[in-house]
Amino acid sequence: MILPIVVGVDGSGTGLRAVDWAADEAAVRGAPLRLVYASLWERYEGGHLTEDLHKPSEEIMAEDIVESAARRARGRRPDVRVSTAVLPEEPEYALVRESQEASLLVTGARGRSGLAAALLGSVSLTVAGHAHCPTVVVRGDLDDRAGAGAGAHGRVVVGVGEKPAGSAAVRFAFEEARRRGVPVEAVRAWRCPAYETTDHPLPAGEPARLHEQQAVEALEEALRDAPAGVESRRRTVEGRTRTVLVDASRDAGLLVVGARRRPGHFGLQLGRVAHGVLHHSACPVVIVPEPG
Repeated sequence: MILPIVVGVDGSGTGLRAVDWAADEAAVRGAPLRLVYASLWERYEGGHLTEDLHKPSEEIMAEDIVESAARRARGRRPDVRVSTAVLPEEPEYALVRESQEASLLVTGARGRSGLAAALLGSVSLTVAGHAHCPTVVVRGDLDDRAGAGAGAHGRVVVGVGEKPAGSAAVRFAFEEARRRGVPVEAVRAWRCPAYETTDHPLPAGEPARLHEQQAVEALEEALRDAPAGVESRRRTVEGRTRTVLVDASRDAGLLVVGARRRPGHFGLQLGRVAHGVLHHSACPVVIVPEPG
């Protein structure tokens, strides 16, 4: 049984772009697509109902939104099986629960509210930090890939973190690249602490060389079990990890980053790197849960 790709829809332009991306991805994976609209409309409308249908007016609007999104997805990818759901819940909680039975959870970068439009939408941030499956936040300008094959996608960039061995993010990146028929570029940023560059017994330039070598070794460890049949590239770059990955996203089709969760912790689960790329990446970002 192939688990569905779940998309959070809200009627916004970025939400519809997420539907487009998810429909293309469902076609590549051979997976069903589930479109979900969630809102606590009773909180705002109380007992106010439309006269003809005896439903809150926002519920009627929600049904229109998901049906419109479903028509869009079916028109773009007629071979993908599409289902819809309208849930009277906070969208963050509904989507995190939906992620328990999803292969992938997809959201747009911004919601409908003016506050959410200022930065990444709060729903996307919360879902990316708590979802049980990999979460995609659709960013950047998407090519019109309707009818195009997997090779129409750009390369997959994956950030290699502090614990490269057995990384779920690296495994996801290779599997996604295999589906798309594109290379994987594994990126490891490194920095030489300031205190190692002055008054240090090592020769000038030696501290930097050692840190760069450690980055090279981390890439080798991360790619040690890379599957055959997928081209892999290694790149070490001096600089802040967030900046390096955002720069790498500018000509990529997908940016993959791992996030380690803290069991029993209910606050924001995303580190600075994941948080930074979600706000500034030039392409869709995948946050992959890593084992603690």
